[in-house]
Amino acid sequence: MGYVADCLSATAEAIEKAGVALREGRLVAFPTETVYGLGADATNDRAVARIFEAKGRPRFNPLIVHLTGIAEAEKHCIFNVEAELLARAFWPGGLTLVLPRRAGSPLSLLVSAGLDTVALRVPAHEVAQALLKAAGRPIAAPSANPSGKVSPTSAAHVMEGLGAAPELAFVIDGGPCPLGLESTVIGFPDGVPTLFRPGAVAREEIEKVLGRKLADADAGSGEEGRASPGQLESHYAPGSPLRLDATTVGDDEALLAFGPNAPRGAISMNLSPSGDLTEAAAHLFAMLRALDKQASGRTIAVSPIPMTGLGEAINDRLKRAAAPRG
Repeated sequence: MGYVADCLSATAEAIEKAGVALREGRLVAFPTETVYGLGADATNDRAVARIFEAKGRPRFNPLIVHLTGIAEAEKHCIFNVEAELLARAFWPGGLTLVLPRRAGSPLSLLVSAGLDTVALRVPAHEVAQALLKAAGRPIAAPSANPSGKVSPTSAAHVMEGLGAAPELAFVIDGGPCPLGLESTVIGFPDGVPTLFRPGAVAREEIEKVLGRKLADADAGSGEEGRASPGQLESHYAPGSPLRLDATTVGDDEALLAFGPNAPRGAISMNLSPSGDLTEAAAHLFAMLRALDKQASGRTIAVSPIPMTGLGEAINDRLKRAAAPRG
C-alpha cells in the first residue's frame, strides 16, 4: 500500500504536532470557516513550493497567506485607509485583501507569484487560529484539493483528493466548514477597491462598509487577472460536465437543484429547498462532489441561482466549474 497522510481529530495534541510539522517545512491540511486549506510555512520557499507540487497548481496563481490578526498583517503589507476599514469590519472572517508587500517582509516570494502584492486573510475558525499560534508562522494555504477540482469542505474530501500526496503530513479534522465557500478577494489597483473574486462575504456588505461601489477586475489579462486565486477560467471542476441555468432535467441527467420549485430528477440534490443562499453556499461543493460520484460521467443540470448576495459567488464557481477544460 502506498503513502497515506495521517488524518487527526482537532485535539490540542494534534494541533501542536501539526504546528511542529509546519515549522519543519511539511504540509498540513486544516479547516477554516470557508474551506479546508493546504498549509505551509509562508516564510519557507521550499515548503511553499511543496504546495504547488501537491496540488499540481500553476506557478502563476498566487496563494493566500493566513495570519492571526491585523497587527501581524501590518508587518507584511501596507494598508490604505479603505483596506483597514475592511479588515476591521470583516476580520477574522471570509475576506482576503490583496495589498502591497512591505519591504523586508520574510514571506516567500512564491506566495505572490512574482507580483509585488500579497493576498492576506485572518481566519475565524478556532482550529485555524490554534494552528497559526502553534506554528508561530504565517501559513500560506490555498484550498486543499488538486488544482482546478472541487474545493474541500470536510477532512474526507481532503483525504480523497490529496491523501496520497507525499508532501502532505497531516490532515486536521475539524468537521465540516460552516461557510463552505472560499473567501471574497478585494484588491486596490490604482487605489480603487476592486472585486477580484466573489466569495463568502457578499459584495453588498463590502460596499456598505466602504460607502461606494466596488470595481470589477478583468480576470482575463494583466496583473489583475492573476493577483487573486481562483481566477483561472476552468476551476472548481467536477468530473462530470455541467449544464447551467437548467429549468428542466433530462432522463439521462443528474440535477443540482435550488429552491422550492425546482424540478426533480432521478438523481438530484437541492442546495436549499427554501431558497436560502447562505445554506446553498455551504452545501455547494459537498453536493457537487456527491452528485459527481452518482452521475458517473453524465451531465449535471444546475438550477438557476439568483445573482444577489452570495448568489454572485455561487454563480462564479458554477461558471468556472462548467468552463471547457484545458
